Amino acid sequence: MGTTPDGRPTPPPHADERAMLESWLDFHRATLAQKVAGLDDQQVRLAAVPPSTMTLLGLVQHLAEVERNWHRRVLAGEDAPPLHGEDGQGGYALTPDRGMAEALADWQAEVAHGRELTAGATLEDTGRLSGRAADWVGSETVSLRWILVHLIEEYARHNGHADLLRESIDGRTGL
Repeated sequence: MGTTPDGRPTPPPHADERAMLESWLDFHRATLAQKVAGLDDQQVRLAAVPPSTMTLLGLVQHLAEVERNWHRRVLAGEDAPPLHGEDGQGGYALTPDRGMAEALADWQAEVAHGRELTAGATLEDTGRLSGRAADWVGSETVSLRWILVHLIEEYARHNGHADLLRESIDGRTGL
């Protein structure tokens, strides 16, 4: 597998479905890490577009919650409490005592655990959704394939947000 000029893994142009899905998810995970690299605690707390309160720190926390939800709660059926409070903010809320180092450690731990949980699963294996999510999807279960595609979509959308936030902080843009 190759890499982009900034070091992110390039998804293979030809691969089986599982390898393709996992490599695109890894590419987007690496993109998020790149977007927050080299910034100080004050910079990762800056919101770019008022009235939005979205920040790079909040995005990393949110994506740790996303990884936790889809791998632990849905796929594995674990009773995993939220990492960043139960305030209904999805991880976006910031606290003075938690910075990017802690958020990245949480996120990386959730990514690693997600990889462990999916390693022995097939794309057809299913996880169980709860109330509102099941209503939205139209089913009480989703396949690992659905989860991986959803995670790719989630990262791609938020990496667009991260690109705009990073550009507003120091002018850095990227792929």
